[in-house]
Amino acid sequence: MCQHQPPCPSADSADRESARLVAHHPEQGWSLLCNGVVLFEDTGELLPDGRIIAPQRFRDVTLTSA
Repeated sequence: MCQHQPPCPSADSADRESARLVAHHPEQGWSLLCNGVVLFEDTGELLPDGRIIAPQRFRDVTLTSA
């Protein structure tokens, strides 16, 4: 799929998010990467084979002293 040199990481590699942008639609909350991955603004991903990567949610941690 990728015609860049060096080629973009594949959709199966751990660094798939570093592929080049093909389309960016911030008003709709998504971007398409050269490797076919759709990135959503909530950090979720849709891979070309239909697999879903859930958003990476960070929990607020409250520290209290005893």
